[in-house]
Amino acid sequence: MKYHNPVLLKETVEGLNIKPSGIYVDVTFGGGGHSREILKHLDENGKLFAFDQDQDALLNTIDDDRFTLINENFQYVKRFLRFHGVKQVDGILADFGVSSHQFDVAERGFSTRFEASLDMRMNQESTLSAYHVVNEYEEEQIRQVLWQYGELRQAPAMARVIVEARHDEDIKTSDQLKSVLKRFLQHKKENKVLAQIYQAIRIEVNQEIEVLKKLLIQTPEVLKEGGRLSFISYHSLEDRLVKRFIRNGMFEGEPERDVFGNYEVPLKKVGGLIVPTQEEIKQNNRARSAKLRIAEKL
Repeated sequence: MKYHNPVLLKETVEGLNIKPSGIYVDVTFGGGGHSREILKHLDENGKLFAFDQDQDALLNTIDDDRFTLINENFQYVKRFLRFHGVKQVDGILADFGVSSHQFDVAERGFSTRFEASLDMRMNQESTLSAYHVVNEYEEEQIRQVLWQYGELRQAPAMARVIVEARHDEDIKTSDQLKSVLKRFLQHKKENKVLAQIYQAIRIEVNQEIEVLKKLLIQTPEVLKEGGRLSFISYHSLEDRLVKRFIRNGMFEGEPERDVFGNYEVPLKKVGGLIVPTQEEIKQNNRARSAKLRIAEKL
């Protein structure tokens, strides 16, 4: 089954500063590229747990006694690690991108290239789909989704057009959605705008921002002292959340100061922002918007 080449593979795994006998977590298993690289750095006592809510990812499981694949959303990382008898780990890796496999399977509805039912669920058992967002959300909700997650200036007009169109019949497929929004798809910018629309709906369907927040909040408790997180984001909203949480230990406001005026935060950043080289982008186009941030538990 085709999955993407892992983005920033060397940099992300190096960022974990792996101890051979340590315990590590890959919360976005996908095709298993990052997990396989982590296992190369572990000795016989090391352990790697991986999470992926997509049933398709189970077909890529790794036959290794040191490896455990958990078919769950990573927002439950603490709960399922404890189920396996693990309270704290030495590192957590995440690559928040949608896999090439999900884009390339037409019926999943992630790609602008294919005619498909409006789906976009990473977890096939989830009840919320792109169909529900497009056909059942209020106009104001749709506007908010397109504005916040797609950064689309024409979000109000797009939301109004979607609501008007669905009065006549449900919008069931990607081609119907494109047809409804065709006035906004200028010839030269059609693919870019469509990608922004799809991205916005996908983020809403999978509650990606809320899930990321839940993961970040758990990291200080799950990581051992000196443990690392190594996170790749592709969207400005995601990257902003990761950056703020590393800096402040919260998403809004400022952390408390101690008696000396120093911030009391659980993590410290390691190095600066890491982005792919032009060579990597040339070989793997999906790497172009990747941003890697590394932090260590204090």
